[in-house]
Amino acid sequence: MTPRHSFRSLSTLLLATLASAQDTIDVLSFGHKNPLAVDGKKIPGYKSQAVNHEIRVLSDRITLTPPYPGNAKGALWSDAKTHSSDWTATLEFRASGQEVGSGNLQLWYTKDPTQVETHSVYNVEKFDGLVLVVDQYGGTGGKIRGFLNDGSQNYRGQSALESLAFGHCDYHYRNLGRPSKLTVSSSQSGLDVKIDDKTCFSTATVALPEGYHFGITASTGESNPDSIEIYKFLVNSKLSQHEQKMKNPPAQAGDKKPTPGTTPRKMDAFPGIVELIPDREAKEFKSQTEQFSDLHDRLQAMSHHIAYVFGEIKTLAESSETQHKESLAKNTEVLDAVKNMKGSKETGLPPDTIRQIRELSEKVDKLEASMALVSKSLDDDHFGKLFKQIEMMHFDVMPAQMKHALQTHTPSLGKLALLLVGTQVVLAAAYVVYKRRKNSTPKKFL
Repeated sequence: MTPRHSFRSLSTLLLATLASAQDTIDVLSFGHKNPLAVDGKKIPGYKSQAVNHEIRVLSDRITLTPPYPGNAKGALWSDAKTHSSDWTATLEFRASGQEVGSGNLQLWYTKDPTQVETHSVYNVEKFDGLVLVVDQYGGTGGKIRGFLNDGSQNYRGQSALESLAFGHCDYHYRNLGRPSKLTVSSSQSGLDVKIDDKTCFSTATVALPEGYHFGITASTGESNPDSIEIYKFLVNSKLSQHEQKMKNPPAQAGDKKPTPGTTPRKMDAFPGIVELIPDREAKEFKSQTEQFSDLHDRLQAMSHHIAYVFGEIKTLAESSETQHKESLAKNTEVLDAVKNMKGSKETGLPPDTIRQIRELSEKVDKLEASMALVSKSLDDDHFGKLFKQIEMMHFDVMPAQMKHALQTHTPSLGKLALLLVGTQVVLAAAYVVYKRRKNSTPKKFL
């Protein structure tokens, strides 16, 4: 194989690898960037809910349910939806507790998170989507099961919930001392579930739609609760058909002439892809063909970026022109309104405003005249005489009233003397009577 063919084969393999690679969706993922939360409380892109405790967000993990108290619930729900049905979700978790623990973990892919909130698969009612359950069902020490619902089944009212599982596998997940990795992949070929990079179950009859939310819920029992910690949740999505067409447009039979009045677009779907051309030393190029190929690729990448810059400049220019026209239209309306105001040349005010000012001025003048008349009347002799008469009446009436009050309410001196003399006479008479009775009483001798 010649070096030229080797270079082409390597390039083809590199392009195929990039085409099949999956991109991490940041709005649906957490744990791949440190720290988990900027403020130490809220995880970007996710809403948290808890019952009987408060979810703890540490630098490298999230405590969804604590080891104490029991009957605790925790949930994380994504704000954004998926925009592709071809995705892979990876959940890294750890469950630890006493020898006989109680707890369960669910990974949801549902249409409406409000139907689930903090519920588990055992007490949720109706939901539309997929749920993977990790618990100790069946006394096997651990089991992973998958359930589907189109919104018609009420899981809370099911007497035999295990019969609704479409796939399962045994997995001892408690007290491992390390995080476990649960991976679920959805594509046109079906659904595949793995645990620690080993196949748990798969099916080709399940096709999940796009536009759903991811969620993680956990709950514990009253006794021996488990501590369930989430370390990482990544959602990767393959390129959609539209994006692949943008990156690899179909070859055309011949060059078409551009339509008059339009800009020709011969560059491959700018501003789409980010082209990575590794640097190479000049001695690596053995022929002019390789040199020309490398130069062509670099010029093409540069043309893409220049076209993107021009496109952005054009967009900004159009936006600026639109804003300028809107500003001119508003200014024109203001100028027209000012011109329609036919006021006086001296003030520039409208006639109605001038008329109102004149009426107000006339009212003020009348009020000043009335006040002056009242002030003059107060200074007249008639009012002065009237004031003097009122003053004399006060001086005449007040002494007479005081004299009458003293005569009426003050006790008489003669009456007081008569009362004292009468009291003395009564006392003297009583004393005389007492002496006479005492003398007339017969004496007793011993």
